Amino acid sequence: MQQQNQNQNQMQNQQQQPVYQNPPQVITGKDLNYVRDMLSWNLLGMKKAHFMASQCQDPEVKMTLEKVCRMHESHYQKIIGHISPQQSAMNQTQSNLQS
Repeated sequence: MQQQNQNQNQMQNQQQQPVYQNPPQVITGKDLNYVRDMLSWNLLGMKKAHFMASQCQDPEVKMTLEKVCRMHESHYQKIIGHISPQQSAMNQTQSNLQS
């Protein structure tokens, strides 16, 4: 029994992907498609939440939908920041100057 557990643990360790400390300089086409999908999902979620909030009459529901909209926008910006850290740093600097 213990031998089987050890064998299963060894197989699981062999099947796990390596953990990178820094992202690779080049990504695969599959990774690029996944990043595009994440951006699309968050943009669509942001648009839908904004539209529903603009149509909503209940102030509590409207406030929750606006919060959802900001969450999706934040996720979208974080993904963009991971893709282009220099551009993200420049945008952050500009927003700090405008504040």
